[in-house]
Amino acid sequence: MELDFIFSIIILIMSVVIHEVSHGYMAYAFGDSTAKLARRLTLNPLKHLDMMGSIVVPTIAFITTGFIFGWAKPVPYNPYNLKNARYAEPLVAFAGPLSNFFVATVFGLLIRFDVFSDSLIPAAGLIVLINIILGVFNMIPIPPLDGSKVLFGILPYQLRGVKYFLETHWFWILLVFIFFLWKFVTPIVGAIFYLLTGLNF
Repeated sequence: MELDFIFSIIILIMSVVIHEVSHGYMAYAFGDSTAKLARRLTLNPLKHLDMMGSIVVPTIAFITTGFIFGWAKPVPYNPYNLKNARYAEPLVAFAGPLSNFFVATVFGLLIRFDVFSDSLIPAAGLIVLINIILGVFNMIPIPPLDGSKVLFGILPYQLRGVKYFLETHWFWILLVFIFFLWKFVTPIVGAIFYLLTGLNF
């Protein structure tokens, strides 16, 4: 139990670090050096740890549900420095979840094609599962999640009222989603996991 928890925390921390660094590199690719100047374009977890999101919340989630979830300190970027900001902002937002789906895909396919020994499959499967959960959850279009920034970037001006509503009531909407609607997303996570690994979780 303790080893499972410690290993899960390590996987989560590295996964959220990759997620945040991906935001920073995408912003850097579009001309914003904020993350680079803040020395946040690094995989060193000490630069990214958030006590609440990287330790407290994952611990509570693991104890109460058996699943683990959390976040790191957001990598800073300045949207005013971005070239082609209309397209760059949603791409910067999407880079985080995309990195998690990429990690999940790599390890999932390694499992599917029997690259790992049987003793390593549970660990690799946990890497896949955590990254799928992070990717799917962050693509939900509710602020402050990345999916909201992607949505706002492609939302027609005529629907700006949707943006205002979500930005005004995001806290309660997110709570309702987590406690009452996430159970409908879990089958999607399971389907992606099976698609990548050929296994049920």
